[in-house]
Amino acid sequence: MSDEDRRRRPRDGATHAAALGGANLNPFGDLHTLQHLSARLARSLRGVFEPLLRHELRTWAEPLAVQRFADYRAERPEGLTGWLPLAISPGNGQTLLVIDGKFALELLDLFFGGTGAVPHDMPREFTPAAEAMFRRLGTMIAEPMAAAWEPLAKLHFAPGRVEGNAAMVGGIDGDDPVVVTRFGIAKGAHKPVFIDIVYPVQSLKPYAPSLTGKVLGAAPDPAWQNGLAKAMMTVTFPVRSVLAEPHISLAKLMELKEGDVIPITVAADVPVMVAKGRLGTGTVGTSNGRAAIKLNSLSLNVEEIA
Repeated sequence: MSDEDRRRRPRDGATHAAALGGANLNPFGDLHTLQHLSARLARSLRGVFEPLLRHELRTWAEPLAVQRFADYRAERPEGLTGWLPLAISPGNGQTLLVIDGKFALELLDLFFGGTGAVPHDMPREFTPAAEAMFRRLGTMIAEPMAAAWEPLAKLHFAPGRVEGNAAMVGGIDGDDPVVVTRFGIAKGAHKPVFIDIVYPVQSLKPYAPSLTGKVLGAAPDPAWQNGLAKAMMTVTFPVRSVLAEPHISLAKLMELKEGDVIPITVAADVPVMVAKGRLGTGTVGTSNGRAAIKLNSLSLNVEEIA
């Protein structure tokens, strides 16, 4: 990722210390887990935006920032911005999906078959069609968000009503600390656009043990291992063999009718297949009055079968 892909503004790190006499904005300390979660989500966002933008994209997660919500709002560029609350369940927390109005209107025009054109003079508020587009985006992003969070907590995200003014967003005050997760979206070498998912620290507190805990190694449970091995041994695979592959011309094929005989020659050794892999070769015969194949050689490749 080139330096041009980065938004050119200073950002505090996620593990910064509080100023002397000030409140600690980040009670979680190390937020590597949330940064890793954002990296997972960034990869999934390609599947959301590539169909909308009709172009292969690069997506990535920027470093996290922890700051007051009022400071974050002040750093946003001037102009129309969409603030879409995403309710978090279980619980009563929320997060905010923040998208520049120009990018949102580009997506709207593309969605209705246009070229992505936006008005030269940006409107001061969103039309009903743009609001519907935001709800659609929120629904599309909610699924990969839930999948990214799944290793930490089983959460669901539901979009609310988009606001063009951050002051109209309920449940969050200017002094509230927030964790800003920023995602870059770029078409090839084009200048990227950024979308933000802003988590109020208060909404993240119920998941503090998962966000700050370390994954410790544990001795495997023998009973669980034995149960898993027994379950694997019951997995079934289709076994098949090709006895002959005769070839006939198209003219002969078109003349075939019921009762015609197609001669075949069965080789001494025929291939025996398991799933997509070759098990070996065998000889065709009978066993207990049923057709059977006697295995003459084995060439099992477990990786091919799996």
